[in-house]
Amino acid sequence: MKQGYKHLLAVAEAEIATVSLAEAADLHGDTATLFVDLRDRRELEREGRIPGAFHCPRGMLEFWIDPESPYHKPVFAEPRRFVFYCASAWRSALATKTAQDMGLAPVAHLAGGFSAWAAAGLPVEPVVTPR
Repeated sequence: MKQGYKHLLAVAEAEIATVSLAEAADLHGDTATLFVDLRDRRELEREGRIPGAFHCPRGMLEFWIDPESPYHKPVFAEPRRFVFYCASAWRSALATKTAQDMGLAPVAHLAGGFSAWAAAGLPVEPVVTPR
């Protein structure tokens, strides 16, 4: 039986933590919390990012989390709370479920994603790629 993205999102949402915009605003700047931007580079350059967020393209997440991977990023071994976000909280919901299944904890995702963050007037910083 085919299970589309809506089913996958519902399963993920039932098993993961979601951080509200208000809670995220309170967590922003807390050194024990790291916001992780899952959007692709073009999205960051076009729209900016949450200040201080770590960029992890969604396609590299599993490889960057796993300490046995040759692509592992030490930031994912730090004792922090990880809050994932994407544009509208779909990729981040699925990514949070995957990261949680891989043993990354604590991990949550941002309700409404970057779009909701920016629409709420919360801080955004530009991202410029060196040429």
